[in-house]
Amino acid sequence: MTKKEKGRFANDINIKNKRAKFEYEFIDKYLAGMVLKGTEIKSIREGKVNLQDGYCYFKDGELFVKNVHIAPYAQGSFYNHSEDRERKLLLRKQELSKLESKLNEKGLTIIPIRLFINDRGLAKMEIALGKGKKLHDKRDSIKERDVKREMDRMKF
Repeated sequence: MTKKEKGRFANDINIKNKRAKFEYEFIDKYLAGMVLKGTEIKSIREGKVNLQDGYCYFKDGELFVKNVHIAPYAQGSFYNHSEDRERKLLLRKQELSKLESKLNEKGLTIIPIRLFINDRGLAKMEIALGKGKKLHDKRDSIKERDVKREMDRMKF
């Protein structure tokens, strides 16, 4: 493997959904494995993932993530994967039942907040049980962020 090819794939992938923190108030966080097909892991290692519109839902007692865009792998030819397919998330049975019962409450949703590759080389997704913020809550978040930014500027 040449130097150029070695630099293309990274093991320290950490893709975050920054918009989720602004749009939702997180109640609980979970780590889940992902069932991937074909060239998806190579695209993830290149960092070509978009979590912005993603959300999770239950189907037959299993948790799936939808609208997470993993770009096609450039050298994939006809073996390439479908970009926006739904992917199964792997959690323990206790966690799944706990999430499913909480999801039945009004106004709660499960959203992907981070995608990373662990030390064993497996793709993991951090998901959060969240409640949508109201407009005044978003304004408070903006105000806190601006105050923090000003305080950091004052230190230097």
